[in-house]
Amino acid sequence: MMCQSNTLQGPDLHTGKWLQFPQLALRRRLGQLSCMSRPALKLRSWPLTILYYLLPFGALKPLTRVGWRPMSRVALYKSVPTRLLSRAWGRLNQVELPTWLRKPVYSLYIWTFGVNMKEAAVEDLHHYRNLSEFFRRKLKPQARPVCGVHSVISPSDGKILNFGQVKNCEVEQVKGVTYSLESFLGPRVSTEELHFSQAPPGNSFQQQLVTKEGNELYHCVIYLAPGDYHCFHSPTDWTVSHRRHFPGSLMSVNPGVARWIKELFCHNERVVLTGDWKHGFFSLTAVGATNVGSIRIYFDQDLHTNSPSYSKGSYNDFSFISNNNKEGIPMRKGEHLGEFNLGSTIVLIFEAPKDFKFNLKAGQKIRFGEALGSL
Repeated sequence: MMCQSNTLQGPDLHTGKWLQFPQLALRRRLGQLSCMSRPALKLRSWPLTILYYLLPFGALKPLTRVGWRPMSRVALYKSVPTRLLSRAWGRLNQVELPTWLRKPVYSLYIWTFGVNMKEAAVEDLHHYRNLSEFFRRKLKPQARPVCGVHSVISPSDGKILNFGQVKNCEVEQVKGVTYSLESFLGPRVSTEELHFSQAPPGNSFQQQLVTKEGNELYHCVIYLAPGDYHCFHSPTDWTVSHRRHFPGSLMSVNPGVARWIKELFCHNERVVLTGDWKHGFFSLTAVGATNVGSIRIYFDQDLHTNSPSYSKGSYNDFSFISNNNKEGIPMRKGEHLGEFNLGSTIVLIFEAPKDFKFNLKAGQKIRFGEALGSL
């Protein structure tokens, strides 16, 4: 009996030593990782982190017991080189397709994203030489009648993610997920560049934007899906006085991702147009997204988006008053304003009297020219 007991204990001890060996080795390797530079550490952590989230049954969970910690899903997503991928996608879009290949490629896109080509000014798919031309297709004039009754119309086709009054200097990108108004718009533009008078001194950034007593600040967020019409228009009669370009990330602005990443719109590249309308402050912001690094404003030839390098948190200002020596850029309701190369997001932030009412429901589909709200 004693011999049997000793015989059984031998393999147990041997197995224990065998199990301890990889743990010690892993600890050494992880210790080496902790001494690496941040970019190198990200690079080395990527494969393990991806496998950690993808493999079933917690296959890599034992690694956490020896000191390894996976990157969070948000950190992992933020580390994806979306700007580089977007530039590559932009160049691919410019490649001219052979005539025989155009119809099958565009037909697949139309089927996938539900594009209505009957609204296009040119329905013949062979007319579009590359993907970029197809994405930026124009519509027939009668396809989007502009509402003349309401004071503010939708600047684009899309889905209403959120709308309402701005409260406590915070704006909702989707329900329950907010971002800072000041982080999104940047420091207030000097009053010399705006048509209205100096705002009364306030305790918050939000109060500084409201220029008339009794007015409130409102916002509306419109998401453009890949199958939507990609141009955007002036939502009202107003004057554009200033442009601020924020280089930044190009993460997806899909509503699912917007619920996942706080202040997503403040991280992404965006172009903020500010000015005034009959009720005071008015702004329209075009937010870039993955594969949508190219944001074009028709009257702004100096704007260049998705540059290869940029300083995090930086922005570039351009005044349409001081630089052009005129009274800003007057825009009529429904007038062409700009375009994306693929779906993205438009954010309106504007001042209006307290009796301004939105005629919307969160989540509804809307088309350019339809009413957003009125007094």
